[in-house]
Amino acid sequence: MSGPVAVFVDGDNLSSSFAGRIIRSARALGPVVMARVYGAVNALQGWSDSPSFTFRYSGGGKNATDICLAVEATEYVCTHEVKSVVLCSSDADFVHLACCLRARGVHVLGMGEEKTRAEMQAACSEFRFLRSKSPVPPKKTHLSEMDQRVVQTVRERGGSMPLCEVNPLMWQKFQTKISATDHKNWRAYFKGRESLFKMNGTGQGARVHLKPDVSD
Repeated sequence: MSGPVAVFVDGDNLSSSFAGRIIRSARALGPVVMARVYGAVNALQGWSDSPSFTFRYSGGGKNATDICLAVEATEYVCTHEVKSVVLCSSDADFVHLACCLRARGVHVLGMGEEKTRAEMQAACSEFRFLRSKSPVPPKKTHLSEMDQRVVQTVRERGGSMPLCEVNPLMWQKFQTKISATDHKNWRAYFKGRESLFKMNGTGQGARVHLKPDVSD
């Protein structure tokens, strides 16, 4: 199957986060002689960081991107030696294009997200899904015993409380004396725990808020 490969991407339909996967799949088929992304100006902004691709701004008309991509893909195949085309979109509007290219003896690798309709998948010689990487869950922060106690105290007050009430409550509940710690006072303690708490206000009006994503 090795031979010249042309890549056509519906940039209105696919995120630029798939750029690397697309170009690697294309290179596995043969030398990539052309890789082009089509779309409106705002849709192609993310693709500007993908140096392997060139761009075609399709304008803002209805189906402008689909029409521009289909016309240029057909023209390119008719005027250049191309063994394979990588057609990237989750849009079923390219079914006829895929069938047309295959009728000319071109191997069509379709690439799109899992929402791609079955008829588009069937129209290609082969079809591969583009899947977004799962976000890496944040590492759980292991809180010190004192941090756990302060978190518990503020949470019991509805997640927010006056700064001036922290000292008596912490002494009453846990016999914690802030002056005996490295922080010396509660304002300094909370400023050093910005991942857990937020403070606002000054003087007697200062309040401490527990951040919503904090667990015990």
